[in-house]
Amino acid sequence: MIHFEWPWMLLFLPLPWLIKRWAPPAQPRSTALFLPFAAAVGADATAFRRTMPTPRKALFVMIWLLLVIAATRPQWLGNPEPVPATGRRLLLAVDVSGSMSTQDMAGDFSRLQVVQKVAGDFIRRRHGDQVGLILFGTRPYLQAPLTTDLHTVEQFLDEATIGIAGTQTAIGDAIGLAIKRLQNNAGNTVHKGDTVMILLTDGSSNAGAMPPIEAAKLAAADGLRIYTIGVGSDSQSDFLADGDLDEDTLKRIAATTGGKYFRATDANALEDVYARIDKLEPSAAKAQWYRPRDEWFPWPLGAALLLSLPAVLWSGRKWS
Repeated sequence: MIHFEWPWMLLFLPLPWLIKRWAPPAQPRSTALFLPFAAAVGADATAFRRTMPTPRKALFVMIWLLLVIAATRPQWLGNPEPVPATGRRLLLAVDVSGSMSTQDMAGDFSRLQVVQKVAGDFIRRRHGDQVGLILFGTRPYLQAPLTTDLHTVEQFLDEATIGIAGTQTAIGDAIGLAIKRLQNNAGNTVHKGDTVMILLTDGSSNAGAMPPIEAAKLAAADGLRIYTIGVGSDSQSDFLADGDLDEDTLKRIAATTGGKYFRATDANALEDVYARIDKLEPSAAKAQWYRPRDEWFPWPLGAALLLSLPAVLWSGRKWS
């Protein structure tokens, strides 16, 4: 799509004609310098204008037209593209311990596969937000720092595998890592109100150096709000005895930090949980768009310069 940034420059198009039509001829204001041949020069100039051939006049008209077009700054507008904007900061902490391989939420799919599908959809909806990813088992790892590149965060989540961080569950250390990374990102200050952690697990904390409740108190002091999600079927899994869900701890973590606790026993329930979090924490930044612009004014300007060469060289020819 062609766009003119300064279309009002077209008002200058009739300027040469207006000058010729209405401007009085230049008159000397003093006789400090006397040229006895001035009258002859003026007569020759008048004759020169009258005898200028039509092709050369058309050449000057074309040059002026190209200059005015260049002055309007013609641009080519590309397709609209989203602009990354800073909204909320969301850290997703996902349990990848051994018990997440249990297939009790959606047919033959493991708990982690269900989380990857549902949480991936949630990530794609967070336009304008910064999203990060922590994977935790026996130890927590920052898989993706806070970024507006939602596609990359979703890809890292899809590539997560069971046991990549160990087979146990270190909930407190995962919260501690989130606090540390957020403080480093914000110059030792967490943006209160716009910083959220969504912690998902199917077990109880049985590893790590930091107790979950103590970590939650530190998070609350730093303004980090934590939503906790407990996943897995209501029936107790015999996959790992220590994989039983500790709902009381998850509820206390959420209450301490001003968040909420959610329970998801199947894929549909997990989708509802993330939809509710979407409503509780709407994106803080409105979607913004821009259209890439390519400046086209050099083309008419260059053409005008090229045409000026024959116009100048033509002036030495005899017209009549």
